[in-house]
Amino acid sequence: MFSKILIANRGEVALRIIRTCKELGIRTVSVYSQPDIKSLHVKYADEAICIGSAAAANSYLNIPSIISAAEITDVEAIHPGYGFLAEDAHFAEICESCKIKFIGPTPENMRLMGDKMAAKDSAKKAGVPTIPGSKAVIKTKEEAIKVAKEMGYPVIVKAASGGGGKGMRVCHNDVRLISALLTAQREAEAAFGNPDVYIEKYIEKPRHIEIQILGDRHGHVIHLGDRDCTIQRRHQKLIEETPSPILDAKIRKKMGEAAVKCAKSIGYVNAGTIEFLLDEDDSFYFMEMNTRIQVEHPVTEAVTGIDLIKEQMRIASGEKISYRQEDVKFLGSAIECRINAEDPDNDFMPSPGMINTFNAPGGRGVRLDTHAYTGYEISPYYDSMIGKLIVHGRNRIEAINICKRALDEFTIEPIKTTIPFHKKVMNNPAFLKGRFTTDFVERLFEKSQ
Repeated sequence: MFSKILIANRGEVALRIIRTCKELGIRTVSVYSQPDIKSLHVKYADEAICIGSAAAANSYLNIPSIISAAEITDVEAIHPGYGFLAEDAHFAEICESCKIKFIGPTPENMRLMGDKMAAKDSAKKAGVPTIPGSKAVIKTKEEAIKVAKEMGYPVIVKAASGGGGKGMRVCHNDVRLISALLTAQREAEAAFGNPDVYIEKYIEKPRHIEIQILGDRHGHVIHLGDRDCTIQRRHQKLIEETPSPILDAKIRKKMGEAAVKCAKSIGYVNAGTIEFLLDEDDSFYFMEMNTRIQVEHPVTEAVTGIDLIKEQMRIASGEKISYRQEDVKFLGSAIECRINAEDPDNDFMPSPGMINTFNAPGGRGVRLDTHAYTGYEISPYYDSMIGKLIVHGRNRIEAINICKRALDEFTIEPIKTTIPFHKKVMNNPAFLKGRFTTDFVERLFEKSQ
């Protein structure tokens, strides 16, 4: 096991990694930008080094500065967290060339699964169902219209690289398709440095289900169950839960097996997530793979009792996965609410600023992963996440009730947050019944207007 690592990230995920490192007896080095000097990940690390100014390009995306910090502090490994450089194969290669272990998948894994077309081909070769779509990147409007007419509308234009909803457009006719193609190409170029896009059949009103997997360098791959990430806005997840209330035992088993098969087929190493879409007929299709730890990983930890960051560390240090598939047990139900500095009543407009009051919820079944506190300023330079409220109950109804109670206790002022939105969801009849699709948030706000 490593004796000292650097965390190439900020905020709650950096603090989350520090906590596991302390439990493992690993010393930590935090890097930070100038505005983050008062952040808790700086305070609680054993060492901290400023790597640049506010702009992410000058700090958390500044590879030379991060590698310099790692070499100065003589760390053995770097954990990238999620976001920033977490899925950057080039960064992972630089780490390895500097004899610094990258705590994550191999560069080959990241490159393959970071290319949506190649990832889809890999899944198909592994025998995993995939969404019908173009067999190659779409370059011209003529190609786009031909593919769309063969499949039938609606279709969706997707960026071949990246994620987070960037470079994605749903189209119901030729005119919209031509406009969407140009817009998606520009957006993909700006966000990912790659203008390539492809077209898939658009599955209307699906469920978004993902499977957490772990793979080691000894050829072992296991899954840790499903997470339902259907409640999202503009392809950004807002609430995640496990187990999904829509899956029966048969489909759940098939999804888990498909995810393991997909990961094994590419020799996947470390933590990753296979994402599926589930249609109204209970057919599921491979969508993409995230080659990193996920924001929503705590709900899986809650029901399995497995610390995913610890497993990442062990796998990266060359150890085998600590569990066999039959060792993984699932207890109860867990829900995660992403608490963002956004105004849900004003089209989720970002709401950065100083927190003058911060009262955190507590009690049985409540976990709060956050880097915020009274007197902390939410920066306009980075992601608006303040923290993640994770609740765990014996069943879904108990988890929802714990969540309601925790949200009532949670006070963050004077900035606007998504706490009122989560309260609204937890009391929504469709949510309570577990009957919702990816258009849930849009419908919720339509009815409230």
